[in-house]
Amino acid sequence: MASDPQDGGPWRPPWVRAAKAGWPVASALVIAVVQVAGTAAAARHQAGSRAALDAFGYLLLLLGPALLVLRRRRPVAVVAGVSAVTVAYLAAGYPYGPVFISLVVAVCAAVQAGHRRAAWTGLGVCYLAHALVTFVLPADWSRAPAPRVLWWQEAGALAWVLLVVAVAEILRFRRERMDARRAFEAQAERRRADEERLRMARELHDILAHSISLIHLQAGVALELLDTRPEQARTALTTIKSASKEALGEVRQVLGTLRSPDAAAPRGPAPGLARLDELVEQAGRAGLKVTLRVAGRPRPPAAGADLTAFRIVQEALT
Repeated sequence: MASDPQDGGPWRPPWVRAAKAGWPVASALVIAVVQVAGTAAAARHQAGSRAALDAFGYLLLLLGPALLVLRRRRPVAVVAGVSAVTVAYLAAGYPYGPVFISLVVAVCAAVQAGHRRAAWTGLGVCYLAHALVTFVLPADWSRAPAPRVLWWQEAGALAWVLLVVAVAEILRFRRERMDARRAFEAQAERRRADEERLRMARELHDILAHSISLIHLQAGVALELLDTRPEQARTALTTIKSASKEALGEVRQVLGTLRSPDAAAPRGPAPGLARLDELVEQAGRAGLKVTLRVAGRPRPPAAGADLTAFRIVQEALT
């Protein structure tokens, strides 16, 4: 599985990586527009109960989204900064509205990054600030008129807080499941690669051990008989040529698993019990008297058992 050099995850096309890198800035701009436009619209319906928006109020509405640009790199600092901005906004008595979007995004980002304590602390501080401004502090402490406390509104605010907690925890759980699944798939891929390398090493060992042993033996025979019996030396050299050609073909077939998808497929048959007559013929050329008998009705075995039986016979003849 190819990996992305930037984040270590799966490989992604360049345009996907660019979109992922630019997402914090783009989303922060969208949140800023929604907060300013939505709060300005909501302020018309709260003219008698909340303080009018001024330059400082608009600055607070823009400061929260600006901090969200860094939510992936500094989630704890961002959730602390956005919480402070939200507390300042509430303490100033500005109108309620979409100003809490920045806080929700910062809390969710911090929870997904594993900083749950910082996220819940920031959310709790904001709700306590809202409760203090609404129930405890005197009316002339802020520029907002004395609020009329409606308990069903406070119950709704508390329900929204609990909803933010639930959404953040669901997103965290989903992210952990995805990370665990990716880790499991990467581990399975590594295990398959290790097993494939082990199989190839075993195949190459079996092929080379048999062929090189046979070539070594026949080379010694050829050297011994070269001067006294050249015809038998020629037979040994023929056996060497045949064994080396067969070994090269089997090595290419084993290494063919590493070829590119558009490469040519191996042309020779895979080693198996159906090729035992070739082993018998090869052993006969080497001077061994080998007899092959087939008892019963032949049935095709499994691929792994077929190859293993072939290698056992090959190793025994070697």
